[in-house]
Amino acid sequence: MTIDLRIAGGTVVTPAGPERADVLVHDGRIAGLVGPDVAIDAARTVDATGRLVLPGMVDVHVHTREPGYEHKDDILTTTRQAAAGGVTTIFGMPNLNPPTVDVETLTDVFERYASSSIVDWNHNPAPTKFDEIEPMAEMGINAFKIYMVVDTGRTYPHPAGTGIHDHGHLLQIMDRIAKTGKRFIVHPHDQALMDYIEGEVLARGENTPQGYASAYAAREGVIWDTAIDVVLRLAEASGCPVHIAHIQTRRSIEAVRRAKAAGIDVTCEVNHWAPFLSTWNDVETLGPYALSYWVPDDNRAAIWEGMRDGTIDIASSDHAPHTREEKEIGWTEMWSAHTGTPGIQYYYELMLDAVNRGELTLERAVDLVATIPADKFGLAGVKGTIQLGADADLVIADPAHEWTITNDDVLSKIGWTPYDGRTISARIERTLVRGQDVYADGEVVGAPGHGKLAAAPVATPAARAAEPALAATEGN
Repeated sequence: MTIDLRIAGGTVVTPAGPERADVLVHDGRIAGLVGPDVAIDAARTVDATGRLVLPGMVDVHVHTREPGYEHKDDILTTTRQAAAGGVTTIFGMPNLNPPTVDVETLTDVFERYASSSIVDWNHNPAPTKFDEIEPMAEMGINAFKIYMVVDTGRTYPHPAGTGIHDHGHLLQIMDRIAKTGKRFIVHPHDQALMDYIEGEVLARGENTPQGYASAYAAREGVIWDTAIDVVLRLAEASGCPVHIAHIQTRRSIEAVRRAKAAGIDVTCEVNHWAPFLSTWNDVETLGPYALSYWVPDDNRAAIWEGMRDGTIDIASSDHAPHTREEKEIGWTEMWSAHTGTPGIQYYYELMLDAVNRGELTLERAVDLVATIPADKFGLAGVKGTIQLGADADLVIADPAHEWTITNDDVLSKIGWTPYDGRTISARIERTLVRGQDVYADGEVVGAPGHGKLAAAPVATPAARAAEPALAATEGN
């Protein structure tokens, strides 16, 4: 028989580590890994000599802005950036208009993805309506998302309907989610402490990027640490699997490390801005364009260590686009600016650059962006891995291509990136979703609607591995 595709000559990062092999793709799945001398007919061959062949990134924290804020980005433009950045599966967030809180709004969002997304997708609704939790879980979601925050001086990016602050209410939600088996993503935040800290800063007239950055990092990150301590204890009490968004302090990382050792089912993520865009110099030179948050140097060192030792499980972008107009006000009124930064287009390449700089091993980088998010969010053996029977979500990257990121290359509607002018040492050349090119030769070639719901499989990975017509493994 003839297989659909052979990716030849590359170094393939498999669950067993990197190896020189050709990847065989048939009917959208990995059909085998073979040596270069194994003769197999292929309808198409892609030469990956001198390149890395990697699993596509599974980004579980993406703000598509649709519906309600399409002037910032939408599902199509977000997934164009994903394709260019080697991201083959995205999980959207609920802070939309209307917020995703029930079957009706979730159905609408699913329909939008189905018609527009270039890459595969899922969505994390907010479980603020108790009676909607189980019905939404049954629709194929793999996680829920909540914010422990109320915005000061603005109503976005944390709109009403997506926040829970009362600890009893939070435990009640965890009890409900635990019954579904889904993971619960929590944006940690101690609102009472933040009200006090923000009040002091604003009373001094420091409504600036520096004042904002200092407030959120105040007292060694107390607003994050206390909130995460509460979430971990409630996760233990409820048995609910939890995922901590925006990990960024030394104490929080230590708390997660202890919780894992105690057997609590907790994962945590590092967003692109924490290792790559969070210095004080970034705050002073880029101002609102760098915020998200400031991460002091000792906390950033702890982040890198947590990424290396596995305490930090997942690298997700927290892609959060805002227009220049929504950022510019932040130079003089930072609490009125929309915070968050775009990141989905360049995160994988920044991670590969970190590998080249010796900050991470290649295997650890792949675990962070692909394998572990898939495993922990219900897609083990299907996404995030190059193994027999998995979806052929693949990235071909040149590990020795120096180039400079510029605003001219940005595929977001907003037209800017905080990494404008940064030179890095690796570049993604091709992205495939289920064996089909969605990005190649510097162009997005995927069609809107190619993406499919990436739900937890009914069959086991072993059963799916038996399905491909060709399961060639000889000649490795």
